Amino acid sequence: MPPRNTVVPSRGNKSKKTQLGEFLARRKLGEIRETEWRELVALLSPISESYLRKLLEENNISVEPPFGGVRQKTFGELEQSLLDFERVYTVAKESGDRDRAQLCRSVVIQAKDHARLAARSPNTAQEKKAVKEEMIQWMLVWLENPGVFPAWVRLRRPKLEENA
Repeated sequence: MPPRNTVVPSRGNKSKKTQLGEFLARRKLGEIRETEWRELVALLSPISESYLRKLLEENNISVEPPFGGVRQKTFGELEQSLLDFERVYTVAKESGDRDRAQLCRSVVIQAKDHARLAARSPNTAQEKKAVKEEMIQWMLVWLENPGVFPAWVRLRRPKLEENA
C-alpha cells in the first residue's frame, strides 16, 4: 500500500486496448523496443505478454526480439523469428548478458510449448498437427544449438518444400 501522501494515478475503466491506443498516439512509435515494452507491461499491468503482442500486431506495430515473441503462423515467419532470435541470443552471449540470452531461450520454449498444445489438441486438423510438429522440431533444433539453426534451416527448407 502506498504511503498516505502518494498520489496513485487512476486508469478509470479504460480497456487495455484503449490505454495502448492512447500510449501509441502520444508516443508515435513505429516499433516497440525493450524500454517501451517494459513501459507498456507496467502501464497495462496485469496483462499477458501474448495479449500485448496481439494488440500491438493489430496496430501494425513491430516489437523487437525477443519481446515480440516467436511468430509461427507460417514456416517463413517461424524461420525469420528464429533467425532474429539467434542474432539477439548470440550478441547477448558474446557480451555476457545472461539475462537476455535466457529470455531468448524462455520465449522460444514458450512458443514450442504453445505449438505442442496446438498439435495435441483434438480440435486441430491433421494437416495443421503435422505443420505444428514440424515447427516444434525447428524450435527444438534452435534450443539445442541456436548457432547451428541458420545452417540447419537452409538445408531443411528445400526438403520441407519437396514434401509439400
